[in-house]
Amino acid sequence: MDLSSISPVLLLASVMVSATPILLAAIGELVVEKSGVLNLGVEGMMITGAVVGFAVAVNTGSPVPGFLAAALASAILSLSFGLLTQVFLSNQVATGLGLTLVGLGLSSLIGKPYEGMKSPTLPRLDLGPLSDLPVLGRMVFSHDIMVYLSLALVAAVWAFLKYTRAGLILRAVGESHDAAHALGYKVVRVRLMAIAFGGACAGLGGAYLSLVRVPQWTEGMTAGAGWIALAIVVFASWRAGRVLIGAYLFGGVTVLQLNLQAAGAAVPVALLSASPYLITILVLVIISARGAHGAPASLGRPFHASA
Repeated sequence: MDLSSISPVLLLASVMVSATPILLAAIGELVVEKSGVLNLGVEGMMITGAVVGFAVAVNTGSPVPGFLAAALASAILSLSFGLLTQVFLSNQVATGLGLTLVGLGLSSLIGKPYEGMKSPTLPRLDLGPLSDLPVLGRMVFSHDIMVYLSLALVAAVWAFLKYTRAGLILRAVGESHDAAHALGYKVVRVRLMAIAFGGACAGLGGAYLSLVRVPQWTEGMTAGAGWIALAIVVFASWRAGRVLIGAYLFGGVTVLQLNLQAAGAAVPVALLSASPYLITILVLVIISARGAHGAPASLGRPFHASA
């Protein structure tokens, strides 16, 4: 095994790119779960965003409309989940799983004509002197705008939940929807807005996969990223800062195993490929053994307004 072929600078730079789609999806799901809704359809929304974003980008010749279309399409798909669970009071777990199946089937149908095509992708931002720094320039300041947007989104969600009145209302709805309703807050409306936001973020994450990380369409290309995003929310104990840490840890393990494969590590390729998911499961088992911390009290519970 030749470890000298692995560049630490390029490795850390790749981590930021690898973590971005999962970070976008996870921070959106964090807001959804903070409102008391459990949406297991993140995988379906991500794959829908990936195929819609790719199709629009190919037809327009620009990735920007692709990202916007991906966010819109996944938000609309998520609102179908919101309508079923918040208005018609269907089971959130079953409906979320159904949403994933719908997204996978829909993406396969839409993406069939686009297989084998290349999409326009986002250029790296020119940050002037910052990009020219010896080590940090390549690691931190030579990425596309979506990498920095994902980091800004984490900071914005943290500030929103911690310091704003709207964030306080969202958390109140997630902790006790009956008490929030008694105080006059529109529980269903708040939750639908949170669900739409989570869908849009998942769509952006999916579009990042098909337009930047692997600028082409491949059926099933999310490869479980939506489920990892769900796991990271639990790993983070429903805190925005820890979501960032979790996404970058998973991205780091993913990039490291790819580099170890390229370096000829004396470990079965199948085991290396499965390592990010195995580590995620191990972390969740450890967290479960310690007990749940930070989960909204009304998470997954249906709300029915009394007359």
